[in-house]
Amino acid sequence: MVYTDFDDVLTNESKPRTSATLTLRIIKSFEYRTEKSLVLHAINLETTTVGQLKDLAREAVKTQAGWKPYRTVDHDTLKLYTKAHGAKTTNLIINLDHDDWILADDAQILADAGFENETEVSFFNRELYEKFKLNPQTTW
Repeated sequence: MVYTDFDDVLTNESKPRTSATLTLRIIKSFEYRTEKSLVLHAINLETTTVGQLKDLAREAVKTQAGWKPYRTVDHDTLKLYTKAHGAKTTNLIINLDHDDWILADDAQILADAGFENETEVSFFNRELYEKFKLNPQTTW
């Protein structure tokens, strides 16, 4: 077996912070667990702000094929879902705990918010989220 220098590197450390891959879980419905992942490549975590990331996601939903059902939702909030090699929630759509993971400051730099390569973030409507938290029942 041949080993390389990358064998011991974790995926969240395999790329520089200036060219990270992020996964945004664009949520349409909490009750029906309707979400679609948007993978963004070459994101500079040291210069990109929370607001800029929201704008990138909104533009993708507005212009890319396959996103038409998601255009009816006013996506306005980002919340960390998980980092590479981190624990995931048992809720398949969003982590309902850790409201301190909600990214409320649009001017905050992603690296300062704790982003790394392969970070997953939920993008959703805050009003729908708060309503779902009061009664977190899912429907099929």
